[in-house]
Amino acid sequence: MTTTDSGGSGSGTEGGSTLTRYLRTHTNPPVFLVSGIVVLAFLAAGVIFPDGTSGVFSALLDGISRYFGWFYILAATGFLAFALYLMVSKYGRIKLGPDDASPEYGTTAWFAMLFTAGMGIGLVFYGVYEPAYHAMNPPTGPAGTPEAAERGMNYTFYHWGFHPWAIYIVLGLAMGYFCFRKGLPMRPASALYPLLGQRVFRWPGAVVDILAVFGTLFGLATSLGLGSQQIGSGLNQLTGLPNTTTTQVLVVCAITAVAVVSVMLGVDKGIRRLSLVNLWLAFALMVFVFAVGPKMFVLTGLADWTGYYLQNIIGTSFTVFNPDTQPAAFDWQASWTLFYWGWWMSWAPFVGMFIARISYGRTVRQFVSGALLAPVGASIVWFSVLGGTGLAQQLSGQADIAGGSSESSLFTVLSTLSVGGVVSAIASVLAIIVVVLFFATSSDSGSLVVDMLTNGGDPHPIWQQRLFWALMEGAVTIVLLLVGGAAALDALQAASITTGLPFAVVLILMALGVLKALRSDPAVTGGGPVVLSDTEGGGYRPGADRGAAAEETAAPATAEPGTAETGGGPKHAADESREDGAERPVTGSAQA
Repeated sequence: MTTTDSGGSGSGTEGGSTLTRYLRTHTNPPVFLVSGIVVLAFLAAGVIFPDGTSGVFSALLDGISRYFGWFYILAATGFLAFALYLMVSKYGRIKLGPDDASPEYGTTAWFAMLFTAGMGIGLVFYGVYEPAYHAMNPPTGPAGTPEAAERGMNYTFYHWGFHPWAIYIVLGLAMGYFCFRKGLPMRPASALYPLLGQRVFRWPGAVVDILAVFGTLFGLATSLGLGSQQIGSGLNQLTGLPNTTTTQVLVVCAITAVAVVSVMLGVDKGIRRLSLVNLWLAFALMVFVFAVGPKMFVLTGLADWTGYYLQNIIGTSFTVFNPDTQPAAFDWQASWTLFYWGWWMSWAPFVGMFIARISYGRTVRQFVSGALLAPVGASIVWFSVLGGTGLAQQLSGQADIAGGSSESSLFTVLSTLSVGGVVSAIASVLAIIVVVLFFATSSDSGSLVVDMLTNGGDPHPIWQQRLFWALMEGAVTIVLLLVGGAAALDALQAASITTGLPFAVVLILMALGVLKALRSDPAVTGGGPVVLSDTEGGGYRPGADRGAAAEETAAPATAEPGTAETGGGPKHAADESREDGAERPVTGSAQA
C-alpha cells in the first residue's frame, strides 16, 4: 500500500534504497542512527580503554556527587511530592486514554509487570546485603548496634521505597497521558509538548530521546553483567563451578535465550506470563526464608522498621552531607544514595515507558497509587524478610554478610539457615531461577522500550526489531565481560549514572508539562468527553508521518482527510471521534 508522507508528497515507500525505506518506515532515523553511533562509541572506548574510560567517568561522578548531590536529593524528593499531589488532587480522575477506556491488563498481571520490570533484579541482588552493610558501616553513629540496624533498614527503604517509584511515575505518567489521551507518539520528548510545541518533533526532541536510549541501553548492559555475577556465585556455591568470565558469558546467553522467546511471544504471552511466574516464585522464596528464618525478629522488625521509615521520611529525604565537614558520611552518601538517584533517573525511560505501555485505561490516581504504593509495600516486606534475616545473622555473628560480596549474600543466608543441605540447595536453585527470570523480564521489556525510543514512539514495534535489541543487549554484555571485564562494566555503569544528571532536568520539565496539560484537560475544565481518534490509544504509527505504514500495525488502506495517515502532525483525542466503530488500537492482545 502507499501512504502520504509528512510533506504530503506521494508515496514514501517508492523511492530510495531498501535501507532508507526501512529506516523511514520502522525507525526515527536521527534518534536511531545517532544513539547507535553514540552507544557504539562509548562501548568501544570502554572495551579498548577500560582504565582510561573508567578514570574519566569516575572523575565525572566525583564532580557530580560533590557539586550536584544536593540537586539529586531535592529533585528526587520533589518528584515524590509531585506524585502524591496528583494522587489526591482533582486530576486523579483523568484517564490515560479516552474517557470510555478500560484497563488493558488485569490488576494482578499489571502489578506483576510493574514489580518485575521496575525493581526485579536489584531486590534479589541487594535484598540481603544492603541492610547489613548499612548497619555495620553507617554514615553516622556507632556500628553493629540494634539502633544501627534500624537506621540501616531505614536507609534501605529510603533507597528502594517511595522515591525511586516517584521518579518512574513522572515519566510513566507523562508518556501514558500524552500518548493514550493526546495522541502523541510514546517517546520522552512528547511530554515536553506543552512547553516546546512542535519543536519536540525536531532536534530538541531528538536530543531527549537519544539521552533516554543511552541511559537505558547502558543500564541494561550493566545490570545484565552484575546479575550474571550473582548467578555465577550461586552456581559456585551449589556445584563448585568457578565463577569465571566464561561461566558468566554462558549465563548471559541462557538469559538472553529466555528473553528472546518472551520477545517472540509478545507482551501478552511473553512479558506478562514471565512476570506472573516470577512473581510467584519470588514470593515462594520469600515465604521459605521467613518460615525457616528468625520469624519473631522479622515480624517485630517489619513493624518497627516501617514505622521508623515513615516517621523519619521527611528528615531522611532532605539529609545532605557536606563533603568538606563530613567527608566519611559524604562518601557513604555518594556511594549509595546519590548512586541510586542517578541510577533511577537514568533508568526512568526504561521503567517509565514500560509501565506507561501497560497502563492504558487506568486513571491518574490508579496509576500513581498502583505504581507508588503496591510495589513499595512489596519491597518493604521483601527487605524485611530477606534483609531482616541477614541482619539477624550479622548481629548474632552467625554470618558476616556485610563483610562478604553483594552477589553472594543471598546464597550465604540460604546456606546458613537451619534446614538440611538438600533443602538449602533446592532453595538456592529457586533463587537462581528467580534471578534468571527477573533478568529475562528486564531484558524483554528493555528491548521493547529501546525499540520504542528509536522507532519514534510506536508502542507496537515489529517483533524483528525487538528481537534485535534483545540480542544486542546480550551481545553488549558479553563483549564487556570478555574484553573489558569488571573495569569496563564499572566505566559504563558510571556513564549511565552520569546521564542521570541531565535527565533529572528533563524530568523536572516533564512534570511541569504534565501539570500544564492536566490543568487544561476537558475532564477538569468541563470541555466535554475525550473520545477515540485515529491517532490515540497507542494507535500512532511510525509510517504515518514518515511516508510508510507497516502491515504489522494494521493501518487502514485509506484515511479520511485530517487523520493520522495524512501526515498532518499529531492529533489530539478531543479533536475528533471515531465514527466507524473500530476497535481500540490497544487491546488485550496488543502484539506487533
